[in-house]
Amino acid sequence: MDEIPSDVVWARRLVSGDEAALGEIYDAYGGLVYGLALRLTRSRELAEDVVQEVFSFLWERPAAFDPGKGTLRSWLGLLAHRRSVETVRREELRRRPAASDDMPLPGVDEAVTEELYREQIRGRVAEAVARLPEPLRQVVELAYYKGRTYRQVAAELGSPEGTVKSRIRAALKQIAEDLAEEGVTP
Repeated sequence: MDEIPSDVVWARRLVSGDEAALGEIYDAYGGLVYGLALRLTRSRELAEDVVQEVFSFLWERPAAFDPGKGTLRSWLGLLAHRRSVETVRREELRRRPAASDDMPLPGVDEAVTEELYREQIRGRVAEAVARLPEPLRQVVELAYYKGRTYRQVAAELGSPEGTVKSRIRAALKQIAEDLAEEGVTP
């Protein structure tokens, strides 16, 4: 059996415009993307559309995938999940334009789908927090993971409250930018 190239090698090849790399990635992960899309859309036609969208996105924006932030497999799975949910919602709106947005979508367990999405987002946020410079990471960990107010964070770190507020804003901005670069919208 042939050895699968590392995500880093594939990422470099995609960025350089190597079409063969896209084919190799499709061969390796096309089934995963299609299977996830089929499970969520319950339509072969829609699942095929999702696969095309995911791999077109990868080809058109290869730099959106960063091997330092996770595996290509998980990133493609996240894209497939998001695109599948978007596709199902779009189809439901097309079929029943007068339908309420609050109505459950047929064939999709919203609670499970939403929990999977939240779990993936939590992982991406945790990775983004880990990449923050130490002063920003400290305030985020204290404020959001340990539930401290900005005043408590300031007292605990011996920093002025204004500095803590600024660091929290800067950290949240950086996290949002990192997630946006990956195509993730929490």
